[in-house]
Amino acid sequence: MVNEYERLLTTYAYNILGSYEEAKDVVQDAYLKFIEGDHSAVEDKKAYMVRSVINLSINRKNKLKRQRDLYPGAWLPEPIATEQADAALYQEQILSYSLMVLLEKLNAKQRAVFILKEAFGYDHAEIAGVLDISEEHSRKLLSRAREQLKSTDIPTPGSEARAYAERYLSVIQHADMKQLERMLHDEVNLVSDGGGKVSAFRKAIMGKDAIGRLLIGVHKKFYANMKIRKTVINHEPAICYFENGHLVSCQIFSLRGNDLVHIYFIRNPDKLKMLEKNLSASVTF
Repeated sequence: MVNEYERLLTTYAYNILGSYEEAKDVVQDAYLKFIEGDHSAVEDKKAYMVRSVINLSINRKNKLKRQRDLYPGAWLPEPIATEQADAALYQEQILSYSLMVLLEKLNAKQRAVFILKEAFGYDHAEIAGVLDISEEHSRKLLSRAREQLKSTDIPTPGSEARAYAERYLSVIQHADMKQLERMLHDEVNLVSDGGGKVSAFRKAIMGKDAIGRLLIGVHKKFYANMKIRKTVINHEPAICYFENGHLVSCQIFSLRGNDLVHIYFIRNPDKLKMLEKNLSASVTF
């Protein structure tokens, strides 16, 4: 049963939690509870495990929310490579990175309803059964979730993610400020997550000029001589930087049309462990 459902269950948990490591722990907890209990009367073991994992994920998310009040600086979800084949998760059902960030606005139960409806295509009767709530309550939770997200334009990942990373990298490497500003949206912002373990910007940075100069300056000072891997993270273009064979920074780019509107720097080493393992060993300068 573990091999049969683990990938699906981990995908559910990851979308709710935003952390692969936490998702693995939740799935393991669900299996232990199942093995230790008497479930001989359970006819649909898959549905039972899905329900267990989702509810455990909601509980874990609530606990993590409280812990993150003490998190140093901005908290960003753990990045998942969606370009390479990875048996650990259902890649086609992993949410885009920008949407994962936006879903942090929701409480855990709203987020679960939104994900079940939008990512996995559940109807309200099915959601009600999973979360042990009424269909009416499910509809209200979804409505509240959409209300909180409606004022935010959610970038949609395009099919040219890798090509965009190639273009961006060329502009940065040539320090072409004018061309870079043409690539940036008027409302562009940059968020960085170092987890208090490595240097990172404590607050979001806004504006074309400030971000353009920062991107070129940071690349020249820190990244110009590192090995680089252009890839796709949570269905969005990304560039990963390696130093002495270790992944030290993942930069993810969210587009609105052809313009770069959100930039995410993930530098917390704990959030880069799985990504480092899954990226191919072949990197280019």
